[in-house]
Amino acid sequence: MQKQLNSKTIKALALDLDGTALLPDNTLGERTAKCLRNLISRGIQVIFCTGRAIEGAERFRIAIGAEGPMVFFNGAEVADMPSGEIISADLLDLDVVNFGIDLARSMGVHYQIYLPAGTAVDGVKSKWEALVVDKPTPESEMYRNHTGIVPLVKDLKELCATPGLRGCVKVMFITDPARHDEIRQKTLDRFGSKVYVARTFPTFLEIMNAGVSKGEGLKTAMKRRGLEAGEVIALGDEENDLLMFNVAGFSAAPANAREKVRAAADLVFASNAGEGLAVFLEDLFKI
Repeated sequence: MQKQLNSKTIKALALDLDGTALLPDNTLGERTAKCLRNLISRGIQVIFCTGRAIEGAERFRIAIGAEGPMVFFNGAEVADMPSGEIISADLLDLDVVNFGIDLARSMGVHYQIYLPAGTAVDGVKSKWEALVVDKPTPESEMYRNHTGIVPLVKDLKELCATPGLRGCVKVMFITDPARHDEIRQKTLDRFGSKVYVARTFPTFLEIMNAGVSKGEGLKTAMKRRGLEAGEVIALGDEENDLLMFNVAGFSAAPANAREKVRAAADLVFASNAGEGLAVFLEDLFKI
């Protein structure tokens, strides 16, 4: 039996960005931005729950004026915005990171890692988490265009041997989706329940520490905000959004979402290509 959604009980949106709030060209549509700003002015909280880094999501947060605890890196970090104060962080062990380096090199696929904020690379500390690649590739250029984040270039094996480095926020393979299953299986064969593997974009396969998920990150953000499950709608399109669907009282997915995500959602709204999120929210909240 489908859940009945009552807008009067909703205090927050747990919002995925890519494929859900953003247009297919990874920009925020003006109708969606206007809608979200309107909701925030009415007291509705917008909680980004994204696989993106803080830096990669910041321009969208600024555009709508959202503040408070938000979920980044698929839940590997929860940060209070706009200060960027890290509320919680769950780092991936370096043995997993090094395994991924070897696997990527043997398969000839792109691999990149995110270091915790404040980690020095060649003596330079970045404000946000540092993205590092072995060498520039078409995939790293695509990711830069996708997120706006310029990667640092350094031998990843050498980087992982940095004294005092405790772990990485997450690692990512960017390659043809047909190769994801092989990477996933080899990683799980080696580390099993020690890791969480998720496709977060058609060509992105991410590996994080076990226990990391948007669901766990959302629990932390909701607790900090004083929100109950029945006061939150979770909105997303990919497999990494499914666990946050289980945390919120209600879930919704765009028509462009993966089939398993649409099947799990309480409601399906129009595609992100037509700013379906804005259409759905305008109708729900009578904007």
